[in-house]
Amino acid sequence: MDNLRALPLENNILEWHFVVEGSEGTAYEGGWYHGKVIFPPTYPYKPPSIQMITPSGRFKTNTRLCLSMSDFHPETWNPMWSVSTILMGLVSFMLEESPTTGSISTSDYTKRQLARESLEMNCKDKVFVELFPELVELHEEEEKKRQNTKDAMDVNSDGRRLSSALKSASSNGNIPGGGDIQLSWAVICAIIAIIVSSFYALVKFSLA
Repeated sequence: MDNLRALPLENNILEWHFVVEGSEGTAYEGGWYHGKVIFPPTYPYKPPSIQMITPSGRFKTNTRLCLSMSDFHPETWNPMWSVSTILMGLVSFMLEESPTTGSISTSDYTKRQLARESLEMNCKDKVFVELFPELVELHEEEEKKRQNTKDAMDVNSDGRRLSSALKSASSNGNIPGGGDIQLSWAVICAIIAIIVSSFYALVKFSLA
């Protein structure tokens, strides 16, 4: 599945870390959910334990989940099930509302908020950073876009401040029509500061 990534630890083939991308059209859309599957030495004859690491509003973090494909139910385990099969089952259950050991109940608002924060939170996790560098890069690109948008808004804001300062000076008679500009030093310094700030933000935005 395109929305699933899974890799084992380099020093422990029995511990797999995975990332689930939130499904479109759900409260998890835009989220990236990191978790782990820990297989027993007797795998595939016995089921693994499954834990979520990223808060999702659906599951407790760092807590074994009771699922039909987890170690809570060895009687329903099928040795033919692979990592992808296990994770597809997890995603399916995630989209349901059924309670189980390790699940929680939260509002869609909370889930969406956690989805927005998920990638930034994951990038603070050492294992996540090592195993999924492409998602770290995605986070950095998104942060850059947000900063560029902020800089552009700052340019517009500084422009409005400059326009307001000039109108104020004009209404106070400091800029007579057709005469010499007789601004006070305070107004001049304020205008220069705004122009410099706007120019710096505009250059930074253009080069990004």
